[in-house]
Amino acid sequence: MKLPSEVRELLQRRFDNRHRDWLSDHGTTTEWPLDIPLGIPTEQAATARLDAMGAWIAAWRSWQGEGELAWTERRWRMLGTQRLPQMLRLEGPRQVAAWLGELERWDRANQRLALLGERWPMLVQRIGRLFGVLADYSQADFECLVATLAWLERHPDSGLYLRQLPIPGLDTKWIESRKAVLAELFCCITGRPGDTSDFHTLCGLRRPPLLVRMRILDPTLRARTGGIGDLATAVDDLAQLDIQPAKVLIIENLQTGLALDDIPGTVAFMALGYGATVLAQLPWVRNADCLYWGDIDTHGLAILNQVRSCLPTLRSLLMDECTLLSHRTFWTHEASQHAGQDLPYLHPQELAIYRALKLNTFGQAVRLEQERIEWRHAWPELVNALTPAHLRSTN
Repeated sequence: MKLPSEVRELLQRRFDNRHRDWLSDHGTTTEWPLDIPLGIPTEQAATARLDAMGAWIAAWRSWQGEGELAWTERRWRMLGTQRLPQMLRLEGPRQVAAWLGELERWDRANQRLALLGERWPMLVQRIGRLFGVLADYSQADFECLVATLAWLERHPDSGLYLRQLPIPGLDTKWIESRKAVLAELFCCITGRPGDTSDFHTLCGLRRPPLLVRMRILDPTLRARTGGIGDLATAVDDLAQLDIQPAKVLIIENLQTGLALDDIPGTVAFMALGYGATVLAQLPWVRNADCLYWGDIDTHGLAILNQVRSCLPTLRSLLMDECTLLSHRTFWTHEASQHAGQDLPYLHPQELAIYRALKLNTFGQAVRLEQERIEWRHAWPELVNALTPAHLRSTN
């Protein structure tokens, strides 16, 4: 005996699983009309649960909603003739949406789909999976989406920066948060093959240069840059520098890098994250002894793995189990762990830590951020790793 509340739960599950397909095919699939049996009991079952059957019948008698409710009669030996709710028939997804209080969103999504389909018919079969965009964007956001797609279609290789696009209502923050949607729709409209994650290339836009933050920790090397020791500039400009550091330190956290004092023959790069692979483009980095110091968490080790794929001799520093366990009181929790199971460029001890973190061996999603490591412990380790042996022996 399905009550209206139970039917609603059933329809909610079906809507959650199928509404994107329904939007794309306009409800023309063979699943319509949808007939939902309401579970008429046998006389024996009804007799055993008279109160429940009475509540079930009363609930459907008072029900007012979408769909066609079919009733039937049962002539029972003990209970006599009973008029019972037999079947609920829904003719299409709009009635399901009405049942669930989703009618406004459903209608808005369909209206916007029709508008897009009139201009770009090729979108109709693809955009159903973006139901949330059609249903939930504000009118201003939707109009901006259409205007941006139209402009990009007319100018597929403009070579402009995002901030240069002459589209009313468009700003960099708006487009940055919607790159994935725009890229997917633009690909479908133009038929352009390509990586939808590379938004700038796909849409023929100019990418702002990646600014790399570097500190020169050696006075002799600083003399070659006019005494400037803290630079934030494009990789192409860095490649032109006439310096040959013996050591290159790559640090995940900006403030940790800013805390560094002078170390002979050393430069430090800071806060590049997964973008640190760009350093492999610098000849004088490839010729140096490179070290990486990042957080002891799954993403810190994943960055190490990725950078080492470009700089094979890269060594890690202060990312070992001893450092992790000796700073237990400074542990925090990683909000979202890296998805990879094994990282091929990690050394055996590094990989062992990565696996242990993934398995929560030390605790749930443990992480030790590099700035939590006591400086009185970290600084001597850095100096020892970066200072040439002949200079260490004289101190």
